[in-house]
Amino acid sequence: MYIEERHQAILEWLKEHGSISNSDIQERFGVSYESAKRDLRILEEKGMLKRTHGGALPVRQVAMARPADLTIKDYPEIKKNYILIAKKAIEMIENNDVIFLSSTTVCFFIAQNLPCDKRVRVVTNSIIIAEELRNKENVSVILLGGEMDKKGNCYDAFAIATANKLRIDKSFICTAAISAKFGLSIQKSEAISFFNAVMDSSKKNIGLYPKEKIGFDSIVSICSAERLDMLITDWDSLEEDLELFREKRIEVIVVEEE
Repeated sequence: MYIEERHQAILEWLKEHGSISNSDIQERFGVSYESAKRDLRILEEKGMLKRTHGGALPVRQVAMARPADLTIKDYPEIKKNYILIAKKAIEMIENNDVIFLSSTTVCFFIAQNLPCDKRVRVVTNSIIIAEELRNKENVSVILLGGEMDKKGNCYDAFAIATANKLRIDKSFICTAAISAKFGLSIQKSEAISFFNAVMDSSKKNIGLYPKEKIGFDSIVSICSAERLDMLITDWDSLEEDLELFREKRIEVIVVEEE
């Protein structure tokens, strides 16, 4: 098989499966590990995919970067990296903390797994996260209300006004994508003022970004990456991407695969 044919086959695999690993390329095409890495590097340079530590993701995730918003409670297809990032975030929470949880899947997993031995006040703009926490006796909830969108989230002036009046110990934030150059980004501009109000009110801003979101740019930038004090990601994020965040004095924590 010519190299051009192999590259086309790699792109077709990505389109069908949503990701590809170096070992997939080795096994499927009978090439060495170094050849597999070189294939992905060439395709990335052509703008046709985005490399990760162990493989690649399709460039279409620049626009999608799913899940950008929490819409349902059950995500059986979510990879374990989301769960492990959420559990690492929970380790940062102290007794009597006031925390913000953004309306994303990884933050829903935080809500699901909050321990019972710590009293926590949770601020959120998601009715789904608020409902998940409603019956936890050690958790009180401040719901940032206003005009609710179809996904059960509030981003409008009422929610912003409430956020401006709060003092939050730790904000756990996840958006559609993040890169060192373009910062935190989303698909729609409505949430820009909301996220900035939350971060302004928070003593510590912690970004929760799985490999699927690292090094990508969505359509609209919310703010620079430097607004984050800490970035939690997973083992498959590309080291060269993470080093760019470290250069901006952002503490980077990489959760390891279990």
